[in-house]
Order: sequence, then structure tokens, then C-alpha cells
Amino acid sequence: MRPDILNPLFAEVEALKGVGPGLAKPLGRLGLAKAVDLLFHLPTGWIDRKAVDALDEADVGRVLTVEVTPTEYRMGGSARAPSRVVAQDRAGNAVSLVFFGGSSGWAKKQLPLGEAKAVSGKLDRYDQWLQIVHPEVMAPEEAAALPAREAVYALSEGLSNKRLAALVAQALARAPELPEWIEPGLLAKQGWPAWRAALARLHADPADAKARARLAYDELFANQLALMLVRASARARRGVPLAGDGRLRDALRLPYRLTGAQARAIAEIEGDLAQSSPMLRLLQGDVGAGKTLVALMAMLIAVEGGAQAAMLAPTEILARQHFENLTRLTAGLPLTIAVLTGRDKGRARESTLMGLADGSIDILVGTHAIFQEAVSYRRLGLAVVDEQHRFGVAERMLLTQKAERPPHLLAMTATPIPRTLTLSQYGEMDSSRLDELPPGRQPIETRVIADDRLAEVVEGVGRHLAGGQQAYWVCPLVEESETSDLAAAEERAEALRRRFGDMVGLVHGRMKGPEKDAVMAAFLRGDLRLLVATTVIEVGVDVPNATLMVIEHADRFGLAQLHQLRGRVGRGSAKSICLLLRTAGQLGETARARLALLRETNDGFRIAEEDLRLRGAGEILGTRQSGEAAFRLASPEMMAELIATANQDARLLVDRDGGLAGPRGQAARIALYLFERDAAVALIRSG
Repeated sequence: MRPDILNPLFAEVEALKGVGPGLAKPLGRLGLAKAVDLLFHLPTGWIDRKAVDALDEADVGRVLTVEVTPTEYRMGGSARAPSRVVAQDRAGNAVSLVFFGGSSGWAKKQLPLGEAKAVSGKLDRYDQWLQIVHPEVMAPEEAAALPAREAVYALSEGLSNKRLAALVAQALARAPELPEWIEPGLLAKQGWPAWRAALARLHADPADAKARARLAYDELFANQLALMLVRASARARRGVPLAGDGRLRDALRLPYRLTGAQARAIAEIEGDLAQSSPMLRLLQGDVGAGKTLVALMAMLIAVEGGAQAAMLAPTEILARQHFENLTRLTAGLPLTIAVLTGRDKGRARESTLMGLADGSIDILVGTHAIFQEAVSYRRLGLAVVDEQHRFGVAERMLLTQKAERPPHLLAMTATPIPRTLTLSQYGEMDSSRLDELPPGRQPIETRVIADDRLAEVVEGVGRHLAGGQQAYWVCPLVEESETSDLAAAEERAEALRRRFGDMVGLVHGRMKGPEKDAVMAAFLRGDLRLLVATTVIEVGVDVPNATLMVIEHADRFGLAQLHQLRGRVGRGSAKSICLLLRTAGQLGETARARLALLRETNDGFRIAEEDLRLRGAGEILGTRQSGEAAFRLASPEMMAELIATANQDARLLVDRDGGLAGPRGQAARIALYLFERDAAVALIRSG
């Protein structure tokens, strides 16, 4: 239960003075629903105001506050024309105060001729005039109250900076002094202010680096502490040790040798499975690095140890492909593998359910159907979650509850995650990385082509298809609209059908699952040769004959997303090509850097680190499932600088200082609720 001391901060914004339904709407668009949200809506910049007695050319470009006396009105002849009020400062220097939007009446009311007023705004030059556009106007005695430095906030339509700052001030008045949760030695070493003082200082002076670092650290510490508590809880629970005897693994006849990275990961997993505390391990693999084989080895160890294993996939087509691959790899072994999806009905489904219950099925592969209430296992020992970011926490929790004792958990992702984000998002898990490609897998050749050469690209695709190969054509989100996304894909598919006929298929985000799966299955069989898609191409679905991909508007993508997409080709031993169509003309520096790096390397882990540097954590953390709090105070730079220290401090609190029971632990408990990591303690156990 939330500590009472925090209740004023978790009041709805409507509890603040002056906030009704009209103002709550733009606040809601910014995600500001509670008083604490306003406190954590940190300034994005600031304005320095200079108070002057006389205007000077040297101050052009600066924000000034000066006392002037209006001398003349020069109103526009139309509603669109600007209204100008000519005024003089105390030294007689002339300045034009400019107002747009038919505000002549307002300007005359605010600036009566001959009456001294203080104005504040950015001094510019237009023709021969010094001017200030839309200045703030006030009585001269009020100018002294203007701050020398004013915080600038991210805004929404219908919300001014001044109004938002006033609401932040109200929220700050509600903020109590909180007990200190940072280890005293660290606090003294860093010279950080207390929590409430840091908030007050940062909203008053957004350049205050100490205050900003303190608040970023608090958020990271709460995150790390939640993960440490989950880890401690998991290790305290008694699972079932699974020691394999090697009989199934030794009987495998693999067509190639394991890579060093695969062998290391399997050894790490085998060590975890032999422990009585349930495994919590994240397996990161670059596209095509062989995660499925590592998962198979883990499941075989579980079966050798007398348990069942379940593998959860995000889509039916991916589940069935996993089933087919696992069946092929284990052919001839005394092993029963089954598949279960939402479409399985009647006798086939009943037979599978009976096999799980009596233990005759060793490995089950499926979609969310594998943890429905009717599905019971005789002895579930290992749960493998593929593309784990596609599942909510509650779904994975249901799967791990399908056993009398908590099963071991292996979560897999084909999206390499930067090291700092691995620590911040999966800190409760041990991590294994597959950073080598299997032998025979060729690097994907990546070329960047301006989109004014589209006709040449289409002809090249035609030659590729004529050679018996298949290809993808990806149409990205051109604007922030599903409608434009769909229209772009449909338009491109229609143009390509006019050129290539019925061999062209289309998948997009608005298609229902069965419809999308049917198109993907037709492409997998080779009935379709060219697949036009939005960015919904199924991760993990292997089409070995697809050795060419064209990505339109590639300069609008993030690095990691482009790398993930191009990984759909190059699944076999044949040479594969990815063509990145960029917007013709001059590219921005960031887009240019992204495309250059993709030409240079196929290393997904390097690309992930560079993507974090270029884009920041916000987009990358979108790969984490919804329902978990993102970072609001810790920037990627702050995260890189502070996350290791926060991790160490959280471990210290849990391992040495008695967790939440001691005095600092009680303060840390408040931090968990303040940063809304309290729910994570209950839920994040499943990954």
C-alpha cells in the first residue's frame, strides 16, 4: 500500500487550483494526470532574461526586459497583417512591439499611449527597426518579479509555458520532505541535494547539473532496487533442479558445429538448470545467430532431467515453424514434440491436452493457448519465451504458474539491447549473448540508393525474381498515421502487381491474424514471390529463398529497426542483398550516420549501442512490453553514467542492509512507490 506521505503527490491534476476538464485535456496529452507527473515533467531548456534600462544593438537575439512608453499605433490593414506599437525606452531608443493574429484591440488595451509599461521578449532587428514580437506586457513594478532564468517545458496545444510553470509550482508545494534513500557516503561524495530540494532547484534552474543527476539517480535506483528484490525473491523460491544426462543431446545429428557463443550460452543455461532456485536468464542473439538451437538444447536438458518444456511464440506461423524445425532437428530421438495454438480444435486438441497431463508429450510449442486454464502439465520444468518483448508480464506469469514449483525461465530476444539498457530493463536476469553467426552464414550486403532511382530498383527486383529467388519490399510508416501507412503499402503493392502480376502479396498491421498468417504461409511455400509489407514482417519466420529486401524511406528508420528488418533475408547460405532507398537530396547528419553504419557492419550489438547514442532510450525501450514505467528523469547519457552505481547501491541494500526492513530500506520503499516501481515487485518476476 502506498505510504501516506506520498498521497498528496498522487492526487489527480484536477485537484490543483484552476485545473478543470478544459485544461486537463492538454495536460493528459502530455501524460500529466497526477501532481507527481508535473514534478517529473522536467524542463527541456531555459530562457535567460536580461533586465536593461536602454536598448542596444549588441543585445539583438537575447531575451530582454525593459521599461518603455508607447508613442504610436501602426495597425495592419487586414486581419492577417501585423499590428505594431512604436515605443521608446528611457534613453529615447525606439522599438517596434509586434503582434500577429488580429490582436490590435488587445495591443491598444495593454499598451496605452504615453503610459510606461515593462515588456519582455526576444530583441530582433527588422529592416531599420529594433523589434520584439509578442512581448509579455506588465506594470513596471511587476518586472522585478520575473526570474532571471525561466524554465522551458514541453507543451501541448492549449497550454502555455507560464501556465504549466504555475501548475508545477502548485505540485511542488505539495511535495513533502522525504527520508533519504541514497547511501550516505555516495550522497556526500556526489554533493547531491536532498530529493525535494533537487526538484525545486531544477525547476528553478534547468541548468543545475547536480539536481538533475540526483533525480536521474533516484529513478535508476528505484528501478534497480525493484529488479534486485525480484531476483532475491526468485532465488528464495524452491524450484526443481534439472540435471541432464546428455543422452538426447548426444544423439542429435546437427548439420553444423555450434559456435563458441552458442556453446557458452548452453553451458550457462545448463549450470542454471542444475540449481534449485529457478533460472531467470535472458538470451540475446543477433538476427540469425542460432537462438532456436540453444533453446532446443535447454529443453533437451529439461527432458533428460525428467521434466517437460514449453516454448511460447508470439504468432501461430512462428510457433508452427518452430515446431517443424525442432521436429526436423530431433528426428529419430525418443522424444515427443507437440504444437498447440488457438486454432487447434476437436480431437487433435484433446489429444495434445491429454499428452501434456499424462507426461507423454515432452516439449510443447505454441502461442498464448499453451497457458490457458484447460492446459495442465504433468511436470513443467522449463518455459522458453521467444521474442519475449511481444508478451505482457501477466501472460508470462500465467505460463510460469503451470507447475507445482516455479519452472526455470529462458527469455529470448532477437533485438540486441545496449548494455546499459540490459542492466536497467533486465537487471533481475542473468544474460547470455550470441554474438557469432553460424558457419556458412554470409554477411548481408547493404547498399544505399536514392529514391529517384526507383525505376532501376524495380527492374533489379524483376531480374532477381526471374532467377527463381524471392524478395521483400518494405513500406515504412511515412507519417504518424496508420491510414497513410496502409495507403503507402497498398499503393506500392498495386504498382508492383501491375509489373509482376499475382506473384505479389501484401501484409500490413490492420490485417487480422489468420489473414496475415495465410499470406506469410503462401510466401513461405513460394506461391508468392514478392512480399510487400509494412514493418509487421514476422520476426523469426525464415524464408531461405528470400535473398533480397528493398526498404523505402530508410532514412526515416532507426538503426536497430533497419538491422532487424534486413535480418529477414540472409537466412540461408546464399548471398543476400538489402537495398535502402533514401530520400533524394541532402540527408540530415543522423540519418547519414545510420545508413553509413549499416553499410559498414552486420554486428547487431554494435548497431544497438550506436542506435542508443543517436536516438536515445525512448524508442529503444519501446521494445520492452507495455505496462512497465519508462524512464522520465534519466536520459541515456545519465543512464550510462549512473546505472552501474545504482545497481551496486541496490545490491548493497538488499544483500548487506537488510532490504526494505532497515531504516534506509524504509526510505527506499517510499522511493519504489514514488517512482511507481512497486507494481514491478509483484509482477516482474516473470521477466
